[in-house]
Amino acid sequence: MTVTTRRHHPAVALAAAAALALTLGACSSNSGSSTASRTAAAAPSQAAAPATASDAPMSDQPFGTACAAVPKDGAGSFTGMAKDPVATAASNNPLLSTLVTAVKQAGLVDTLNSAQNITVFAPTNDAFDKIPKATLDAVLADKDKLTKLLTYHVVPQRLAPTDLTGAHKTLETGNLTVTGATPDFTVNNSAQVLCGNVRTANATVYIVDTVLMPAS
Repeated sequence: MTVTTRRHHPAVALAAAAALALTLGACSSNSGSSTASRTAAAAPSQAAAPATASDAPMSDQPFGTACAAVPKDGAGSFTGMAKDPVATAASNNPLLSTLVTAVKQAGLVDTLNSAQNITVFAPTNDAFDKIPKATLDAVLADKDKLTKLLTYHVVPQRLAPTDLTGAHKTLETGNLTVTGATPDFTVNNSAQVLCGNVRTANATVYIVDTVLMPAS
């Protein structure tokens, strides 16, 4: 019996090898692409979370320990005071009744209510109680002295907390100086801001624990 031996042509062998290589390469590429896709899908998103209300700046809010004593609603609340000019707003705040009496005594209600964009350093009732009664009564009885005292507490521009530190000329024409930073401000090295950045219709109010005294 005659056995026929088949010889493979070199060109055919090379073509087959090339085809095999292309097939293996494609499989490897598809496998890598699939793995990458699965990895990308499984990875957590790195996009920044949207800002929330709690991230908003608080520079427009009242600050200070005495703010808790301000009524939560009604005309004497922060919302209520923001609707009225400053003398009217102060008259609705229980912390400032002595100041309001002094403002009325000096005839400054209309002056303060009609002023535009002012800052008022408002002494509390306790601040006035620090003054000996005889001295306070004498000041209240002297309109010129009382006017000088009260206008020294008013700066003819609105001062935000970021603008508060420094020297400021008052309506009385003297200067007062504020040191510190939110929420710890001191005026003339003596008066502490107890509740600051209180907005009224025409003023920004800083409630202080000491009556400020102008130069004689």
